Amino acid sequence: MYLKPNVAILSLNIPMNVPSMSPFLFVTDLDNTLVGDDKALAELNQHLAKHREKYNSKIVYATGRSLYLYRLLAEAKALLPPDALITSVGTEMYFDQNQEQFDLEWAQILSQGWNREEIVAIASQFDELQSQPNSEQNPFKISYYLAEVVAKKTITKLKSALSERGYGVKLIYSAGQDLDLLPKNGDKGLAVQFLRQKWNITAEKTIVCGDSGNDISMFQGQEKSLIVGNAKPELLQWYKVNKNDTLYLAQSTCAGGILEGLKYFSLL
Repeated sequence: MYLKPNVAILSLNIPMNVPSMSPFLFVTDLDNTLVGDDKALAELNQHLAKHREKYNSKIVYATGRSLYLYRLLAEAKALLPPDALITSVGTEMYFDQNQEQFDLEWAQILSQGWNREEIVAIASQFDELQSQPNSEQNPFKISYYLAEVVAKKTITKLKSALSERGYGVKLIYSAGQDLDLLPKNGDKGLAVQFLRQKWNITAEKTIVCGDSGNDISMFQGQEKSLIVGNAKPELLQWYKVNKNDTLYLAQSTCAGGILEGLKYFSLL
């Protein structure tokens, strides 16, 4: 009797998901995404630090926090120093470790078609909008508190008022209370595209991670996308409508969900 070589059986021992042995770009939101589970964060930090040291991977934080609030969190949670820092929902970018000066090239991109004073004047006509503290404002970000019960109606009217004056402003509502007005060229997703081009990193070698509505712009490109298991309702609703092969919804929460996603996409 002739027996065929046992090739098929041998091939079963070959792992299907081989971890990345080349650099990748890791971009993550902070609150309730990277931060929220200290034990999982410590484990994730070990993996990321090792991969960056060995393969020169890039670590980027993309947060809605201002620079001031980021610094408080970085100190409290012993975050790894990032290769780039995106703050204030994509409206500031820093490359130096001390974050002394925001990137002027990115600021120039944001300035196109933006007039902060006139936009504030238009928004001030809406009594439903309550201005956030000065620490949460910057030249390219105008932030308000807006109650969820009147959010949809108010945002629709505000968009119309801005459009009538010729402003293509982005209105980003998240966490059932935060409304950010941004330049048409500014958000987390466009900031990620800027970094990818600057560092010449492909979408296939990029992963973005988030938990709320202000992260949606990062999930609209071709990059690998990871939504943590504790995501906000507005992001889960968006996920239901926009499921695709590059978008993964983790079961685990916060940094544990990121670890799950990195392994799912074979980056770790």
